[in-house]
Amino acid sequence: MKELTLRQIEVIRAVMITGTIQGAAELLGVSAPGISRLLKHTESGLGLRLFERKAGVFVPAHEARAIFAMLNQVHRQIENLNSAVTALRKGEEVTLAFASAPSIAQFIAARAIRAIRQRFPDLMIDLNILKIEETLDYLLLEQGEVVFMSSALDNPAVENLPLVTGRIVAIVPEGHPLAAQRDVSVHELVGYPFIGMDPSDPYGAILARAFSDQGLVPRHTMRGRFAQTMVSLVRHGLGVAVIDEFSVAEVYMPGLVRLPLRESASITAYAVLKKGRQITSFAEFAIDRFRRELAAATARQNWDADRLLQGKN
Repeated sequence: MKELTLRQIEVIRAVMITGTIQGAAELLGVSAPGISRLLKHTESGLGLRLFERKAGVFVPAHEARAIFAMLNQVHRQIENLNSAVTALRKGEEVTLAFASAPSIAQFIAARAIRAIRQRFPDLMIDLNILKIEETLDYLLLEQGEVVFMSSALDNPAVENLPLVTGRIVAIVPEGHPLAAQRDVSVHELVGYPFIGMDPSDPYGAILARAFSDQGLVPRHTMRGRFAQTMVSLVRHGLGVAVIDEFSVAEVYMPGLVRLPLRESASITAYAVLKKGRQITSFAEFAIDRFRRELAAATARQNWDADRLLQGKN
């Protein structure tokens, strides 16, 4: 044997600390015969006597004292390494920087971050909220590792990883004539003051598709730049709107009724990454958690229309 293994180093040090085979076995949580056999095998393989037995106690042999000094150094380095690994596992002194579109940040981001925090309790999390036109610089300048978007980014310098496909839904104020229905058609929505988003905006274009597929062009009485603005305007009784279901994924939203559309209309959430960049395991975990939370939002059956209908039965 030419080299000591980490296990042999651990056993030799345990015998040195406790002075007995039994004490070393108890320290390491193994059997005494196993310690004895490994120690004999180690001395035989090295061709050296490591310990002398005096009054029933194992003491380092005179010729092996230099080895024991180095063994202590190695053990301290191993302890430091294990401490560093433990700290990294918890996220100590590490920052995870990522961003999200406002629609996903509204409710989904907080749920995903809660799971990230449980897994990495000491991880510093830097969350940014970005408009789509800010996303490219954020990624290419490596200000963060990933951006969670409600539409793909068309640029060869990035890759778009599809996460979950969700529904476009209608939102109306409580007490609205449409609020008691199980679902609603876009043909019905256009008969009321309509709150929308500029269709030249990528997110706005996705929302407008529910109408254009039916040959309709809704007349906007108001426009909002972000999903949260549209929700607020509807909640205050200023009109009706369509929106992605991720933006209204909270269980209770007083003042607001969510209704499935009769027409098929969907939206896909993406994780957008700088092409060729190796992301950290923390970012990989974040992507997985966002995917799970987005999927849970699409599966959650908490439509106000169903609640209202059940109340009538």
